[in-house]
Amino acid sequence: MILANLAKIERAFIGFPKTLRFTSSSSSSSVCFTAKTKHSSKLSSMAISQVAYLIPLKADLKEDDSSPRITLSEGPNTIGRGNNVTITDKRLSRKHITITTSTSGSASLSVEGTNPVVVRSSSGERKKVNPRGEVSLANDDLIELIPGHHFFKLVLLLSPSENGRAAKKARKEGDGSDDVEEEAIRGFVPPSEKLASTFRLLSVDGLPDWANTSCVSINDVVEGDVVAAILSNYMVDVDWLVSACPKLANIPQVMVVHGEGDGRQEYIQRKKPANWMLHKPRLPISFGTHHSKAIFLVYPRGVRVVVHTANLIHVDWNNKSQGLWMQDFPWKDDDDGKDAPNGGGFEDDLVDYLTVLKWPEFTASLPGRGNVKINASFFRKFDYSNATVRLIGSVPGYHTGANMRKWGHMKLRTILQECIFGREFHRSPLVYQFSSLGSLDEKWLAEFGASLSSGITEDRTPLGPGDPLIIWPTVEDVRCSLEGYAAGNAIPSPLKNVEKPFLKKYWAKWKADHSARGRAMPHIKTFTRYSDQKLAWFLLTSSNLSKAAWGALQKNNSQLMIRSYELGVLFLPSPVKTQGCNFSCTDNNSVKAKQDTKDEVEKRSKLVTMTWQGDRDSPEIISLPVPYQLPPKPYSSEDVPWSWDRGYSKKDVYGQVWPR
Repeated sequence: MILANLAKIERAFIGFPKTLRFTSSSSSSSVCFTAKTKHSSKLSSMAISQVAYLIPLKADLKEDDSSPRITLSEGPNTIGRGNNVTITDKRLSRKHITITTSTSGSASLSVEGTNPVVVRSSSGERKKVNPRGEVSLANDDLIELIPGHHFFKLVLLLSPSENGRAAKKARKEGDGSDDVEEEAIRGFVPPSEKLASTFRLLSVDGLPDWANTSCVSINDVVEGDVVAAILSNYMVDVDWLVSACPKLANIPQVMVVHGEGDGRQEYIQRKKPANWMLHKPRLPISFGTHHSKAIFLVYPRGVRVVVHTANLIHVDWNNKSQGLWMQDFPWKDDDDGKDAPNGGGFEDDLVDYLTVLKWPEFTASLPGRGNVKINASFFRKFDYSNATVRLIGSVPGYHTGANMRKWGHMKLRTILQECIFGREFHRSPLVYQFSSLGSLDEKWLAEFGASLSSGITEDRTPLGPGDPLIIWPTVEDVRCSLEGYAAGNAIPSPLKNVEKPFLKKYWAKWKADHSARGRAMPHIKTFTRYSDQKLAWFLLTSSNLSKAAWGALQKNNSQLMIRSYELGVLFLPSPVKTQGCNFSCTDNNSVKAKQDTKDEVEKRSKLVTMTWQGDRDSPEIISLPVPYQLPPKPYSSEDVPWSWDRGYSKKDVYGQVWPR
C-alpha cells in the first residue's frame, strides 16, 4: 500500500522546481524518495530519442535478465566495456562497436576495436565483420562480440515498411490473427467537414512523423483570439503547462477547475499567472475525485468545446496514448440567447454538467458584446444544433427520479435505448479500455454491461447482451514501453483489484501496431460495441472502469450513487447533415452548416475504425482512430496483467526494476 501511494505521489510531484523529499513512516517501516524535475525531463528525452535497443543474451541465446538492455538513440551509438556493457571481460574494448540507427528503421554496425564481430540474421546467415569493417543490420539480428562469446539481440522499434509487411505476413500465417492494416494511421486524414465527427489521438514524442498523422498537441487546441478559458482536469502541472502553452498566460481570464490535493493547490496558487483563477468542485461523497478532462474556450466568434483524456502534465501530452475531441460552435443569432432555439440534448447536458461544478462566476470582456458573466448559463448563448456527439457526464451524489438517468452509466443506457443500430450488432461484443481498475464485483459488472448492451436493431429487436473484453496492458507491455516501468505510475491499479478470479476471462492485449502506439501506454479511456471493423457506437471518456466513475444502483435500483466527476463524448450513427459543419472560431472564412434537403437528412452515418477496408470518402462513413486492435486478442497463459503494487525484478528498457 505504501509503495502504491508513493508511486501516485511521485507522479503528482513531476514538475516541482525544487527537490522535495517525502518520508512515510509507521511502526514497522520508513520509506522515502526524492522527486526532481530532472527525472521527468531525463525520462522524456530518453523516450524521444530511443529508436532501438540491444537485449543481452545468455550462451543459450535466451534473454539475460540480470543485465540491462542497452538503449540505442538515433545516430551513432558506441558500445563497449565500462560504457554500456556490464561485462568485465577486458578482451572487450571500451569502444568495441558503433551501431548507427535512424528513425526510418535502418541500422548499421561498424567495428571500432581490435577484435572481430559476428552478426547472425534471423534466417541463419552468418557474417564476420573485421576491425574497421561495416555491415547493415536488420531487426532481430544477433550480434556476437568475440572473443568471449557475448551475445546481444537487436530490436528496432521503428522497422522499415518492408519489415512491417513481412511481420504482418508472419503474424497472419503464424497465429491466424485478423488482418489489421499496418500503419493505418498514415492514412487517417479526415477532411475538414468530418473533423468534429471524429476524435484525434495526441502526438507522441519519439515516433516518426507518419505515426502522428492528424494527431494534435495542446497548442493545436488552445489557439487563436481566446478571450476566456475554462480548463477542467484532475492533475495540473502549472510549470509545464505555461511553458508548453504560453498562450494560457496571456488569455485575459482563465478558470482552472481541478482535482488536486491541498498541497498541490497551494503550489499552483503561488506559481500560476495572475490571470488564472482556481476552483476545486465539492466532493460530497468520500473517495471521489474531480477527474473530468475538458477545455472550454470563448472566442469573439463562438465557443470551442474540447473533451479529452490527458492530465495537464508533461508525460500525458507527450508519452502516452490519449484521445481528444473538439468542435466549435457559433453564437446564437439572438445575442441574448434567451429566445433562440435550444441546442437539443448536447446543450442541456453541457449546461447541466457545468451547473454542478459551481465555479465562482467571473466577468469577461467580449469584443462587440461588452462585459459578460461567465457561469454555466452563459453557455446557452451558443448554437449547438450541429453538435456531432452526445455528452456523458458523471457528478457525485445520490441521484433519484429523473436525475438518475442523467448521469453515469444510466445516462449511457438512456441514450442507447433510443438508438437504432445495424443488425450486425445483435449480441455483438463490447470493449472496455481504460487505465485504472476499481474494486469490482460480478453483480456490478453485469449492471454496467446491461447499460452498454442497450439499443435495438432496425427490426426493433433488442441488441441483447454483449460479451465484454477488457483491454489492459500486461507487465511486459509496461516493461518494454517508451517509459519503461515508469509508465506504470499512470496505470494505478493494485493487485487486489486486478487479480480477482472472475476477471481472468475478460483480459485482452493492448495491441496497437496500426496506430504505432504499441509502446505508448494507454491513458485513453474508451468503451465501444463492434462487429469486425464497424462500430455501433464509441465513447471517449475520462471514466475508468469503476463504480466511483460510472455509479452503482442502490435501493432496489431506485438510486444511482456516483462519487466522482467525469466527462465523455459518445459517437453515434447520426444524420449526415451534422457532418457538414465547417464553422471555426479561428477561421474567419468558415460558415455555419448548410441546411440539408430531406433526402440528405435521412442518410445516417456509419462508424468504422481506421483499418476498415472500404470507401472512407463516402459522406456517411465516419472513421475513428481507435488505437487498439479489433477484435482484441485475449491474454495467453503467459500474460500477466499489470498491477502497480507488485515487484518486478526483470529490468525494463532503461535497466530499471519496479519499484525503483
